[in-house]
Amino acid sequence: MALPDWARAHGPALFSADIRTEPADFDVTEHLGWALSGTGEHDYLRIEKTGANTEWVARQLARHAGVPAKDVGYAGLKDRRAVTRQWFSVPRRNSPQWSSLEIDGVSILDRGRHDRKLRRGAHRANAFVIVLRGRGLGEYATSLEARLDTVREQGVPNYFGEQRFGRDATNLRLADQWASGKKMPRHARSLAISTMRSFLFNTALDGRVRDGTWNKIVAGDVANLDGTRSVFDVADADEEIARRCARMDVHPAGELAGEGSTGRPAEWIDALHRGRVRPGMRSLRMRVIDPAVEISDTIVRLSFSLGRGSYATSVLREMVVANPK
Repeated sequence: MALPDWARAHGPALFSADIRTEPADFDVTEHLGWALSGTGEHDYLRIEKTGANTEWVARQLARHAGVPAKDVGYAGLKDRRAVTRQWFSVPRRNSPQWSSLEIDGVSILDRGRHDRKLRRGAHRANAFVIVLRGRGLGEYATSLEARLDTVREQGVPNYFGEQRFGRDATNLRLADQWASGKKMPRHARSLAISTMRSFLFNTALDGRVRDGTWNKIVAGDVANLDGTRSVFDVADADEEIARRCARMDVHPAGELAGEGSTGRPAEWIDALHRGRVRPGMRSLRMRVIDPAVEISDTIVRLSFSLGRGSYATSVLREMVVANPK
């Protein structure tokens, strides 16, 4: 099963290169953006992990601390085939001894305490350093630097990344099964729902990219205040809204489907209604913070930061076809 080739905003990819040749080629650092209280019933652990996914690490921390896995908190899922740094929270009720923690590919970089569990989406941003490998890459230096300038000035479409849909987009089949009425455990049902909403959002965003309005607020839109979850209706897209949109203070937003939504496929919309899924909103445009590039004949090293919920792969696709190893 293949995903659609959703429209690119800034032209065709400039070249093709290999990604994730080794875990260190995809480096992610999570930034909370707020300070720990220093007291409270939760240990906060800043973990560096290599070749391990977030949920697996959370289960290992829970086992070490003698608490249920559901009580371990983290702000976001990070890639498995990567080197990543992120925070976890673990209840202190059994006084875990973190100095004795031994998990392959995992180390504790920092510790603190806080009075509340770390919740999903509680972080401010993620910083990426991504290495692409190939031959003759140096000849694209000028065009890549120009494309990066465009990305810096205009942002990119805020597509959900291909990893949201599973390897070979197999999560789409899961979504179809849930829509047809198949009973599923809670985790699989949640995955089916997020797959539906992400695919429907990307499809609508693809239409806005094709008609040139993905980065413009038009009358009747919902606008999203940059860096927040705050949204507001725009009855009249006046000059002030246009100026704020141009400087990326606000962005057009699109619906994350739920109860009351319309669209196709109808089976998915009906399933979201039956499941009483609450609709939401997501920015159509992603701000790319401090992008930079280093280029040699065989390596391109890209660095940039993104707000929570945005995908580095959606930045990459505006520049390159990245072939996983």
